[in-house]
Amino acid sequence: MNAYDVAVIGGGAAGLSAALVLSRARRRVLVVDSGAPRNAPAAHMQGFLSRDGLPPADLLAMGRQEVAGYGGELVDGVVAEVAPDGRLGFSLRLADGTGVSARRVLLATGLRDVLPDVAGLRERWAVDVLHCPYCHGWEVRDRRLGVLGGSPDAVRYAQIVRQWSTDVVFFAPMGSLSVDERSQLLARAVSVVEGAVSRVVVEDDHLCGVELDDGRVVPRDAVFVPPRFEPHSDLLVGLGCDLDENGWPALDPTGRTSVRGVWAAGNVANARAQVITAAGEGSAVAIAINADLVDEDVRRAVDDLNQGFTETKEHS
Repeated sequence: MNAYDVAVIGGGAAGLSAALVLSRARRRVLVVDSGAPRNAPAAHMQGFLSRDGLPPADLLAMGRQEVAGYGGELVDGVVAEVAPDGRLGFSLRLADGTGVSARRVLLATGLRDVLPDVAGLRERWAVDVLHCPYCHGWEVRDRRLGVLGGSPDAVRYAQIVRQWSTDVVFFAPMGSLSVDERSQLLARAVSVVEGAVSRVVVEDDHLCGVELDDGRVVPRDAVFVPPRFEPHSDLLVGLGCDLDENGWPALDPTGRTSVRGVWAAGNVANARAQVITAAGEGSAVAIAINADLVDEDVRRAVDDLNQGFTETKEHS
């Protein structure tokens, strides 16, 4: 069984950033990645300083090359199980049966976007059905935008989307708006359409409208949807890591979970993390992991030194 200092599960921005820092710290690092990044449908990545507009796949390819250049190992695959190995370390079993061991584990497995049950949303996801105005607002600025309501913060979300266009329609479930919310939307000229949305209308591979269940079609060029986020936390749960009341991993300020030797970074722990944020979190967690390994290395070295003194005295 191959042995590593750190196994990084997930090769997105957080995982690769952590692997880069750890490899440069002369740690033996393994990155296992399933090859299904959350932002795969997006044509470009926005808001990443010096990489604005870069296709997400290109960023990951460059990151993998950089990690490999410092001796980090990368494996395409899925980790089926992580378990303590009886010492201060972990055994990992990949879906293909491969087994490896690691002194520390970093989970950077991301999250899934759970969309409303509206026909066509998933097919147009990250094309012209969007979730992050800071990621995509500039690209659809001054166009006819829609915002799907129904979630607790949807009105405030619509007010943020309004920053990029004067033509915004808020689709609200019947009877869901308070008097104050209506006033806020009216004050900034956000139109309100009430009713149940049934589908997005697409022609010539472009979104062109939103259809309600009564047959009305409201012309729109793009639709923003506040999705519900669910972390890919199965491995964390399997390890017994504590979760908060919403099902997200409970972490200390360094990214350490409640299970000794296990950390988490990126969207699996922070739903709001954009690519640049996730990369920064991965870097910070990597520094914490290396410091923890150094502490263990010191303890081991002292134990070995003391053992050597004991043996010398016994033979003197």
